[in-house]
Amino acid sequence: MFETLSLSSLQDYWWIIISLLASILVFLMFVQGGQTLIYTLGKTEMERKILINSLGRKWEFTFTTLVTFGGAFFASFPLFYSTSFGGAYWVWMAILFCFIIQAVSYEYRSKPGNFLGHRTYEIFLLINGIAGTFLIGAAVSTFFTGSEFSVNKINITHLINPVISRWEGPAHGLEAVLNLQNVALGLAVFTLSRVLGILYFMNTVNNANILLQSKKHLLINAIPFLIFFLFYVVVLLLSSGFATDPVTGIVIMEKYKYLHNFIQMPFVLILFLIGVILVLLGISVPLIKAGKYGSKGIWFTGIGTILTVFSLFLIAGFNNTAYYPSTFDLQSSLTIRNSSSSHYTLTAMSYVSLLVPFVIAYIWYAWRSINNKKIDAQEMETEGHTY
Repeated sequence: MFETLSLSSLQDYWWIIISLLASILVFLMFVQGGQTLIYTLGKTEMERKILINSLGRKWEFTFTTLVTFGGAFFASFPLFYSTSFGGAYWVWMAILFCFIIQAVSYEYRSKPGNFLGHRTYEIFLLINGIAGTFLIGAAVSTFFTGSEFSVNKINITHLINPVISRWEGPAHGLEAVLNLQNVALGLAVFTLSRVLGILYFMNTVNNANILLQSKKHLLINAIPFLIFFLFYVVVLLLSSGFATDPVTGIVIMEKYKYLHNFIQMPFVLILFLIGVILVLLGISVPLIKAGKYGSKGIWFTGIGTILTVFSLFLIAGFNNTAYYPSTFDLQSSLTIRNSSSSHYTLTAMSYVSLLVPFVIAYIWYAWRSINNKKIDAQEMETEGHTY
């Protein structure tokens, strides 16, 4: 089946897979956002225990999706992996460190003999929630703003130093946080993760005080998110983008490139607008409705987040666009055409990708099974295993 597809069709297929994984990852970062709210929403030790255990049931989904996203990107577009992960290693190491201390925190926070104490691991969770979301947002923004690297494939023949990609900036990725546009998306992802975290708590926690605090802080976090996101989208649509000639592969700067991508790919524009509407609807429902309807906001905003991020990734790579542009050398910019694996590799991987729907179905089943009853203080007192 897949072997009959052309290389370009397989490249398009895998960019869609990568975009979908990225969008699901951003949604699942409600765990990170929730971790930054433990002391904001939890006023007592029991309330904080409820919040941490509510997140502890889901943190592995985020971690697994992040690893899957990285692995899929490496296998399908290896030149991006070697360029970004091999050059911008400080920013990726910082992100990796944030997720390592998260895993350690959930594993050891409530273990007997924990000499560091609960508070230390809760600080680790806070670091993961703040730095992890912000840095991922800033790193993804470089898909539109560009990075300082050069690519020379002829270097593969160099006997002493066969390095194709070279990072030209001294900060090795951390310079992304010096770009206002990157910072805006980083802050948008951070505040969005907090909004999603609040909506998740409203859906899974049975505690009157936590729910009261959640409703209070939902609007407080939604307003800055909307400001940062709107600023980012406006700047993106009005800025020049990195266009590629479909015949020669030459990269040029095109005014309003990403706006043109939306216009020339109306289906993607529709997905984006539906996503934004769903995000706003999910935020509005808990503020207007109470009871079980108010607890459904996570699903509207979650699906909206997936559609919105998915659309942004599509305009970053499709319609003859360089998805990882180089500000040092335009012609070193990476596209889905010049950075992918071979036809054979993409074909073999495509058969493996047929398992994705089954994995998603399992995650959905596990989610429903874990959340069949809202978590409360009584469960924390009787449950044998707690985080």
